Amino acid sequence: QVQLQESGPELVEPSQALSLTCTVSGGSITTDDYYYSWTRHTTGKGLEWIGYINQSGGTSYNPSLQSRASISRATSKNQFTLQLSSVTPEDTAVYYCATGTLPGGVWDSNSMDYWGKGILVTVSP
Repeated sequence: QVQLQESGPELVEPSQALSLTCTVSGGSITTDDYYYSWTRHTTGKGLEWIGYINQSGGTSYNPSLQSRASISRATSKNQFTLQLSSVTPEDTAVYYCATGTLPGGVWDSNSMDYWGKGILVTVSP
């Protein structure tokens, strides 16, 4: 089955960029018709979708984060990444990668079949 694993620095300084990698095993990000997404969870706002990249490399983002977020792929490594620029302490969250089909064509957490365990990223000087 598909397994996902987040990795990257867990401490980020304000104004710098957050960079995370999701490694996919048990599937192919170029072959499987899935949407590969990043989301995050905070105690205040709950689960917040960041964006996704699809099988063909197309992307879509939450409008509230689109100006700062960028999702890309490393197809040879079966990985996809998140870059979030100009971070503030409010970006502190548990970041998850997740994948699944989108039967309704719109991302929601219930449409994701596989989730990483999550990684806590703290933005602090």
